[in-house]
Amino acid sequence: FYVWFDAPIGYISITSRYCKEWKQWWQPDTPKTGAKVDLYQFMAKDNVPFHSVMFPASLLAADKGYTLVSHIMATEYLNYEDGKFSKSRGIGVFGNDAQDTGIPADVWRFYLGAARPEGQDSSFSWSDLQARNNSELLKNLGNFFNRALVFCEKFFDSTVPVMTLTEEDYTLLALINRELKGYVNQMEKARMRDGIRHLLQISRYGNQLMQSEEPWVKVKGTDDQKARAGTVIGLCCNFACLLSTLIFPFMPTTARNMYSQLNVRGGFINSDKPLIRTLLPTGHRIGKPTVLFTKIEDSRIEELKQKYGGQQQQAVKAATAPVQASAPPTGTFGSLKDAQKAVDEQAAKVRKIKSSGADRTVWQPEVNVLLELKKQLQSLSQPRTSESAPAAPGEKIPNNSNTAKPVATTTTTTTTTTAPADIKALEEEIAQQGSKVRKLKESSTDKSVWQPEVSLLLSLKQKLASLTGIPVAGPAASGKKKGNKK
Repeated sequence: FYVWFDAPIGYISITSRYCKEWKQWWQPDTPKTGAKVDLYQFMAKDNVPFHSVMFPASLLAADKGYTLVSHIMATEYLNYEDGKFSKSRGIGVFGNDAQDTGIPADVWRFYLGAARPEGQDSSFSWSDLQARNNSELLKNLGNFFNRALVFCEKFFDSTVPVMTLTEEDYTLLALINRELKGYVNQMEKARMRDGIRHLLQISRYGNQLMQSEEPWVKVKGTDDQKARAGTVIGLCCNFACLLSTLIFPFMPTTARNMYSQLNVRGGFINSDKPLIRTLLPTGHRIGKPTVLFTKIEDSRIEELKQKYGGQQQQAVKAATAPVQASAPPTGTFGSLKDAQKAVDEQAAKVRKIKSSGADRTVWQPEVNVLLELKKQLQSLSQPRTSESAPAAPGEKIPNNSNTAKPVATTTTTTTTTTAPADIKALEEEIAQQGSKVRKLKESSTDKSVWQPEVSLLLSLKQKLASLTGIPVAGPAASGKKKGNKK
């Protein structure tokens, strides 16, 4: 309540700081001067209650004749592509970003006006920005304006020719007047999106006139055809001048450029009687025509999508990129302990990522790494098969005629290289376990106490045998010989 009671008062205070005559807007003396002030306020839809209820209530309570809001211009939300703008996550393009893109400020102004969420939520889209620039600005408005002035320069010495109107021309002017009236009505209601729609339709009418009449052909024909070509070019130059004024609220830099090419200081529209009139009379000399807009290439749009996609784009990359195992290849661990440590660390990493609620595209590659590490640990722990065990010195591999011979020994024989450190570590572990078993046997005669430790000792010895290829020795004799029964 405090913020939205105090903040709107800034509208009045900043006006008083701007000029001494601030009261003629905020406290007009209507009975004496007959002054009428229309107050337009622009905001997002979530701020409507504060501007339409709380602030007017405060001004009414002051009872000093303050101007009350007459037009609430509230917009819906503008989203980014398929999501929402987020500065913290780097999703979306903001003011300084728009400048860094190199796309002219006027193009940004035009697009944001054309995509303005006036009646419902709308989305900013790089592809839509590209389409509007390349189609509506370049091919429609820019193409018409440039052709009208270039033909005037080329065929009529940069001078607006004599215009003799036909019935069809008056019909066309009536259509343009209808669009002009619609433009003014929509702009008075601050519906900029619809205002742009009306001005682009005027440009389309100009293009249609140019295409149907083909003045570049008629100018080379008979005198009547040349005169008709002059009328068409004269009308098109006047349409171009009208468009430069209509586009000014959205693209002021572009409009000034158009005025310069037309060799006029500016344009004027009577909002009470919005009718087209002769803006460029016969004999008016235009300036030098130049191109107004440039094409935005697909490659540039893809670069911008990547740059301002934030974490959304990173998720797409993670989902489409091939999974690469980051675990070291089999046989590179110094010992079984090193392999087990790597498995434990990777498992902890996977648990942490999953518990954070991350998407599967984030944790799945880490799970794949964990599985690969477990395979390596298992290969170091498993006993060798008869095919993989190396032959003892002097031992011959039997040749069994009933067994199919391998095509190549390198494809059927698997050899595992064991580091000496692995064997030494396992031997030390066996020695420690053997000492533990002896102490337990000496201190207790209960088999249930020391038998589990004996089983563990035998398991360790089996692992050593699988690493060295030397079979486990049988149990030692008790030292007592049984006599033969008589």
